Amino acid sequence: MYAHLLLFGLGLNEIIIIALVVLLLFGGKKIPELMNGLGKGVKSFKDGVNGLEQQEETKEPAEQRAKKEA
Repeated sequence: MYAHLLLFGLGLNEIIIIALVVLLLFGGKKIPELMNGLGKGVKSFKDGVNGLEQQEETKEPAEQRAKKEA
């Protein structure tokens, strides 16, 4: 029943305890700022990965053209 709640082998009780500890450590006002920073970091990482994929896509046709010409 709770199999969908497992995250990295953590159950619901463990997730609640971790959330409470984070709340106690950082306070209610600091958590949104932390999550905002985390979201920006993830977005930056995704943009970097997408940029690398686009570079590879543009690089491959040039390599294929060079092989055809040779």
